[in-house]
Amino acid sequence: MVRTNPMQFIQQVRAEVTKIVWPSRRETGITTVMVFIMATIFAIFFSIIDISARSGLEAIINLAS
Repeated sequence: MVRTNPMQFIQQVRAEVTKIVWPSRRETGITTVMVFIMATIFAIFFSIIDISARSGLEAIINLAS
């Protein structure tokens, strides 16, 4: 395994950091809004599934008793 000295490591890290393409403020805002929208849609979807499953199970239990 090749070992690099700390100075070379820092230089390599700086070189890699300059290659990063950071999102703009607008892109970050749009992505954040999309995450909240998707989370809301999934919450509504799973709530409907939960209510349906609960109603179905209650109907089955009421028929059995």
